[in-house]
Amino acid sequence: MQKIKSLMTRQGLKSPQESLSDLGAIESLRVPGKEEFRELREQPSDPQAEQELINSIEQVYFSVDSFDIVKYELEKLPPVLNLQELEAYRDKLKQQQAAVSKKVADLILEKQPAYVKELERVTSLQTGLQLAAVICTNGRRHLNIAKEGFTQASLGLLANQRKRQLLIGLLKSLRTIKTLQRTDVRLSEMLEEEDYPGAIQLCLECQKAASTFKHYSCISELNSKLQDTLEQIEEQLDVALSKICKNFDINHYTKVQQAYRLLGKTQTAMDQLHMHFTQAIHNTVFQVVLGYVELCAGNTDTKFQKLQYKDLCTHVTPDSYIPCLADLCKALWEVMLSYYRTMEWHEKHDNEDTASASEGSNMIGTEETNFDRGYIKKKLEHGLTRIWQDVQLKVKTYLLGTDLSIFKYDDFIFVLDIISRLMQVGEEFCGSKSEVLQESIRKQSVNYFKNYHRTRLDELRMFLENETWELCPVKSNFSILQLHEFKFMEQSRSPSVSPSKQPVSTSSKTVTLFEQYCSGGNPFEIQANHKDEETEDVLASNGYESDEQEKSAYQEYDSDSDVPEELKRDYVDEQTGDGPVKSVSRETLKSRKKSDYSLNKVNAPILTNTTLNVIRLVGKYMQMMNILKPIAFDVIHFMSQLFDYYLYAIYTFFGRNDSEVSADPTATLTAAEERKEKVPSPHLSHLVVLTSGDTLYGLAERVVATESLVFLAEQFEFLQPHLDAVMPAVKKPFLQQFYSQTVSTASELRKPIYWIVAGKALDYEQMLLLMANVKWDVKEIMSQHNIYVDALLKEFEQFNRRLNEVSKRVRIPLPVSNILWEHCIRLANRTIVEGYANVKKCSNEGRALMQLDFQQFLMKLEKLTDIRPIPDKEFVETYIKAYYLTENDMERWIKEHREYSTKQLTNLVNVCLGSHINKKARQKLLAAIDDIDRPKR
Repeated sequence: MQKIKSLMTRQGLKSPQESLSDLGAIESLRVPGKEEFRELREQPSDPQAEQELINSIEQVYFSVDSFDIVKYELEKLPPVLNLQELEAYRDKLKQQQAAVSKKVADLILEKQPAYVKELERVTSLQTGLQLAAVICTNGRRHLNIAKEGFTQASLGLLANQRKRQLLIGLLKSLRTIKTLQRTDVRLSEMLEEEDYPGAIQLCLECQKAASTFKHYSCISELNSKLQDTLEQIEEQLDVALSKICKNFDINHYTKVQQAYRLLGKTQTAMDQLHMHFTQAIHNTVFQVVLGYVELCAGNTDTKFQKLQYKDLCTHVTPDSYIPCLADLCKALWEVMLSYYRTMEWHEKHDNEDTASASEGSNMIGTEETNFDRGYIKKKLEHGLTRIWQDVQLKVKTYLLGTDLSIFKYDDFIFVLDIISRLMQVGEEFCGSKSEVLQESIRKQSVNYFKNYHRTRLDELRMFLENETWELCPVKSNFSILQLHEFKFMEQSRSPSVSPSKQPVSTSSKTVTLFEQYCSGGNPFEIQANHKDEETEDVLASNGYESDEQEKSAYQEYDSDSDVPEELKRDYVDEQTGDGPVKSVSRETLKSRKKSDYSLNKVNAPILTNTTLNVIRLVGKYMQMMNILKPIAFDVIHFMSQLFDYYLYAIYTFFGRNDSEVSADPTATLTAAEERKEKVPSPHLSHLVVLTSGDTLYGLAERVVATESLVFLAEQFEFLQPHLDAVMPAVKKPFLQQFYSQTVSTASELRKPIYWIVAGKALDYEQMLLLMANVKWDVKEIMSQHNIYVDALLKEFEQFNRRLNEVSKRVRIPLPVSNILWEHCIRLANRTIVEGYANVKKCSNEGRALMQLDFQQFLMKLEKLTDIRPIPDKEFVETYIKAYYLTENDMERWIKEHREYSTKQLTNLVNVCLGSHINKKARQKLLAAIDDIDRPKR
């Protein structure tokens, strides 16, 4: 406490008590006591008024401590004193003093806890200082004892220890000199072991040590010798770096990079590495091609070794072309894989270096490392495109060295497959779209494919002209995916060199070729005779799945139910073939047997050998398109021509009324058209007879031909998503137009083709003659129908029997039988109306007879077929009922029913209505008919 006081004294400060005592000298300004403080605080006060009093105090009262207040107030007194003024002034001063005193009292009471706390801290500090003084006293005493106890013996010991340390240092230097003299032997051993980092580290340490001991004469020349050794190591290191380009070894490359890092030449190493990769590509392709050329030449002539690579490629024989191309791509793959693994190594070690650098404190070294790392990264990324361009140019040169048009289709596809895989490698390697290879192979592919397609169209014409339209026996579960040509569609990833050998990927994650073959293998390995190892199980014996089905297919109808025995049992689900699934009712079978002539045979697809050949062609075309997507539009265009030509042939053979004619005069092409390379129209084989009524005018052949076209269209519909996926966006309208205007209309050919059969299957002319012999102007209502109805029904029964006979040869699908029945019924009904229109005289009873005949016809007809409603039923009934219309209703009826011919309408007015309308009304109706007919003229 005394020290604090003395410190305050030295600084010219006074303690609170002293300050208060000083103020005590001035009675008027004395500090109030505690009781007075309490009284002051308890007195009611106005803070704003007190603050105004304090603010009214003159500023001089707040000056330095030496200010004499009494003297200042006395000097202010006026010469003539006034007692009242003095008392008023005194009262003002007292009020100011009281306000200040109250303010001071408030401040003192507010700061008192802080004062007490500070006083306690000072006391604690004083105690600590006293303890420090004791510690210092003891320390000085101990030092004095040590000083007095130090002797000459101790100094002697220290001197001996110093000599010992010097001798140890000398021994270490001698050992280092001895090691330096033996460095050459160890460096040679380390280089043989390919321990390049260790050799460089040893050499650098030796250089540093030699520089340290250069004052020794025995190692004065060691520095220059070590520098020569270091240069030799760098040369061997460059050779070791070049080995990375063909067979990357992670341990070997790690040693090389560590060595270059020790030399401080990581950037130089990267420049050298890219130079080695470029040289490796050139040397690799040259050696591969040279090996095949010399092997095929059969001599050891060295003239080939002097040729340029471009000229050397022209000497590859066709027999060795594909193996050489495969080996070429395999060798280039090894180079690209080495580069890929080199980049992987740098990415991995860059991450490790970044993690270790973040823990270090050497900022200068870290910045230099980051600069080197950035340079290497950019160099490697730039090298990707450069190396891939070199690979593309080498392969392009090889491709241009031979005319690919000399190869067969399978060999050409094989070449495309290899190139496609190489382009896939390039895309995964650097993201490039392989423009150089694409343009080169696209030109050759389009030219090859044009010639191939023209040849296939000629073959298709030959097949069509020799086709007898017999059913090709395939199994009921036949699918085009079972054919060799469509095996590639079962693969979930892009095609490989051997499409049929690729396994289906079971993982949703796409695995790149570099990831797949990084640890071993090669994507260009040739798998020979892969097709010979596979079989196609698509054909059935005689068109049936089993002998039992074949036997049941030809069973006669039961006399009671007319249902084959096969159909009386549970039927098999034809889509899955998993055995009986449910029973068919007797009524259902009865209804089916009249219109669907396919239930007595296995429901296998209807197609011919020619159809199967077209489907195989489509598969081959899609293989090429799938392998080389840039020519997708050309391939799809040619595929559409295959379908168009097949559709045109079916229509030409079976869809025209002159199809019986053996020669089509319009099919002869002019010389100009031949020069345009148009494919001639096909001719129907003379073995196909379409004029016999016993065979329903070649109905079996027509069914096989038409339904094979429909089946082909269905396969094109099935392939549409795949075609749409590879078709360029700008060409998609062509594909959509092809499907909407051609493929989707294939089934519409059924109508004109089967219309020809329906037009000849029944003797409609005979029915008109029978109807002409009927007397329609009878006077009384008949209860018996006319004979022409029975004749027409017999024709339908005969037609039904012939359909059954044809169905024994060829399955007649339900849509076909429905169309045939619909055509025949429609023609029959229109013939009936035409017969009614030929009537010369007709009475009311005759019109009733017409209704009786037609109702009899409908009743019997509905037992022969399950087609509902009967086609053109209203056409006949409406014509008959028109007889009962009035004049005004008839005029409106004529305008609304334009489906009737002018002859039929005219006969209706002249004959049927002539009995109950006058001549003027008849003329008016005939004029209305003429107005309807006029636009048709």
